[in-house]
Amino acid sequence: MAMDAGMIERLIREALPDATVTIEDLRGDGDHYAAHVTSAQFVGKTRVQQHQMVYQALKGRMGGELHALALQTSIPA
Repeated sequence: MAMDAGMIERLIREALPDATVTIEDLRGDGDHYAAHVTSAQFVGKTRVQQHQMVYQALKGRMGGELHALALQTSIPA
């Protein structure tokens, strides 16, 4: 079962309340998304740690309900 962009955004915002989240459905199929997440909670974290924080926010849905997520993370300017 596919996951909608709104659910992805909600899960990320629950875990990272200060985050700015942009989600794009890459194929229009609800299975392949791109996400850009900006959060002050990423300060001092490596890119891998930042991505792990986002994947943890998705609560195990990667590879199941959510097939593919091209992820970019950044800290606020």
